[in-house]
Amino acid sequence: MSAGVRVMVVDDHPMWREGVARDLTEAGHLVVATSGEGRQAVRVAPAARPDVVVLDLQLPDVSGVEVIRGLRAALPEVRVLMLSASGEPQSVLDAVKAGATGYLVKSAAPAEFLDAVRRTAAGEPVFTPGLAGLVLGEYRRLAAGPATPDAAAPRLTDRETEVLRLVAKGMSYKQIAERLGLSHRTVQNHVQNTLGKLQLHNRVELTRYAIERGLDD
Repeated sequence: MSAGVRVMVVDDHPMWREGVARDLTEAGHLVVATSGEGRQAVRVAPAARPDVVVLDLQLPDVSGVEVIRGLRAALPEVRVLMLSASGEPQSVLDAVKAGATGYLVKSAAPAEFLDAVRRTAAGEPVFTPGLAGLVLGEYRRLAAGPATPDAAAPRLTDRETEVLRLVAKGMSYKQIAERLGLSHRTVQNHVQNTLGKLQLHNRVELTRYAIERGLDD
């Protein structure tokens, strides 16, 4: 893509929108349109013919998820890169299900963002580090359908589930060890085993997983 990527930027914050457009232009890409509203973006896209739409999740008129659906209906080949302040797993999952190719949080470094635009244009799934394992793992479980929930869900031991509940409550490893009468090392081992089974990468992802399933009650 020596001529750069054709990009449309959709965000309701003018300064942010202009900053993103400037970064893209300076990197050699062609900003074919900008918009602060979702419905306008869907109307403009067919004439602008972007390769990639950089889209905020929260817009004043319609949700980013609705915009994705409208864009994909108007331009089936368009790639959508979500650039949002929200890193909530459900937000990412909703965007992916609607047809987004990638999802970055706005705290991403400029170089990371520009690389994501290039990769999105090539059809690669791009996600903020730490979200991919959690969200795509959950998406695969949902995509497996309701007929085989037990087969799709990882099986945790009773002790692993007990430790997971306490992690979700915000307890430290030391506090969990004292509560359950275990050593600090044993608690760490249970957490590492659980992370491996759930295909997660750190305690933050593990806590989100547990809270989504009501294990913090």
